[in-house]
Amino acid sequence: MSFGQGGSQWSPGGSHNPWDNQRNSTSNQTPDWASLAERSEIRNRRRRLLMIVGGALATVGIGVAVAVAVVNDNGTTTANGPNELPTTADIPSASAKADPSFAPTSAPPPLDPKEFISSSGKDKAPISPDILFPGAQLTKRDNVVYRKGATASTTNCASAVQGSLGKLLTSNDCTRFMRVTYYRDKIAVTVGVALFDTEAKATKVKADWDKKSTLISLSGDGVPAFCRTTVCRTTANSYGRYAHFTLSGFTDGKDVTEKDKAVFAAGDDLSRSTFNQIHRRGETQAAAAASGQ
Repeated sequence: MSFGQGGSQWSPGGSHNPWDNQRNSTSNQTPDWASLAERSEIRNRRRRLLMIVGGALATVGIGVAVAVAVVNDNGTTTANGPNELPTTADIPSASAKADPSFAPTSAPPPLDPKEFISSSGKDKAPISPDILFPGAQLTKRDNVVYRKGATASTTNCASAVQGSLGKLLTSNDCTRFMRVTYYRDKIAVTVGVALFDTEAKATKVKADWDKKSTLISLSGDGVPAFCRTTVCRTTANSYGRYAHFTLSGFTDGKDVTEKDKAVFAAGDDLSRSTFNQIHRRGETQAAAAASGQ
């Protein structure tokens, strides 16, 4: 008998090692772990797929249920089609929206004060220097006080002025000329107010004034003569049917120059005050007319 390398040789007649049966039996009883793992993975995939499909179907079901609930809550059914839509007349339009309404007011619009001082036909209130310029003094800005001096009134308008202004007043049918003088320290201002039947005539006098002619200063009641032979400052304006002028200067005989700011300020104060008094006259008459007096 010879022995080859690599292990024992089988003996003739097919005899085998008695331990082989035991080893084969043990090998056949061992679990196939790879197969078991594959089958478990397949089951898990199926389970996940079923859960996904089931969740999707449940979501669709809930959505349909909500849609049906909403439609039913509006008083319609899911069977309604396009032919079931409301007609155009049933749909509220933007134009149908009601605009806010306000109770009508019975109060008339306010009357224009200037309307009552623009013509003699409506300017009917009494007038005089003391009515137009009431009181004994005039207090202006920064508590500057001008004391009231003499007053005068005439229907001969040309007699109260000098230069070409007299002819201008006469040609435009001046009906009355009133004057009043105010003074403070050594400065005096005479205010002149000319009345006309219409606003147009007063406006024309102001527009055609030559800026050289002026009114005659009014002295008395504590004010000496002034601006008769000296240089003084003159202003002219109009409002409604009234043309009004100022003549400002020194009571000690000095000429007025451009440096004399106090004289200019006094003339402006009195001119503005005259305008305000005329406007106030219109306000008073407008208020009386509105109240039915």
